[in-house]
Amino acid sequence: MTASTEMTTATTAAHPGTLYLVPAPLDFGCDTEAPLQDALPANTLQIASRLTHWVCENAKSTRAYLKRIDAIHPLAAPLQQQQITELPREVHKKGDHGGDKGSVSFDARPLLAAALGGHSMGLVSEAGMPAVADPGSSVVRAAHDLGIPVVPLVGPVSLLLALAASGLNGQNFAFVGYLPQDGQERGQRIKELEALALKTGQTQLFIETPYRNQALWQALLQALQPHTRLALASGLTLPSARIHSQLVRQWRQQPAPPDNRTPVVFALGR
Repeated sequence: MTASTEMTTATTAAHPGTLYLVPAPLDFGCDTEAPLQDALPANTLQIASRLTHWVCENAKSTRAYLKRIDAIHPLAAPLQQQQITELPREVHKKGDHGGDKGSVSFDARPLLAAALGGHSMGLVSEAGMPAVADPGSSVVRAAHDLGIPVVPLVGPVSLLLALAASGLNGQNFAFVGYLPQDGQERGQRIKELEALALKTGQTQLFIETPYRNQALWQALLQALQPHTRLALASGLTLPSARIHSQLVRQWRQQPAPPDNRTPVVFALGR
């Protein structure tokens, strides 16, 4: 009997736990933290406090998040007794969908052994909703394949918050991840996304590692046409949040690049 067959048998032999997709606050890496109650509903925090088995990007940041939850709702088990498993580095660095360029095909079923044994588990990323602009889709697919219920909890999703606040088309949009780091390739990619947005009306959303924010911003102002609308949203859900959307020609007259510390969502369209 293969390992996969054994796992499938286990799901039919007992009632599995539930895989909860637990959103995290968007202040990871920011200079200040917002109160959890300001960004996450009480029910989300209560469910998270009852979980003792986790799959995550980074164990250290997950423990820090659980410590913040514990201050509001005492954890079901002490922090030292929480079972926290990290996704492999190649998965959370390159993506785990398997069909995308540079991503890997990862069998996450072994990570869900606790759920097969009846324990509910949490999937968490460093910020926002896991498996959306973050790794975790392989874990969700594995849960479905094993018959483990999947329940997404309510919390902030930076892409949707940025899109809603941009004034760009929210009926037709695409998230394209990170743009190339090479200057020439990045400029070409920006022009491709602009052409698609102007032709179809589809808003193009993308992100960058914070320390490259300003380099990307300058590339956008150089490559985009004057009448294209460009939006940036940084520090979402924080008191220091910055959300601006205007035409490129207006940005060029009043240059105001994002800082190189705060996560930013960029969007362009018409």
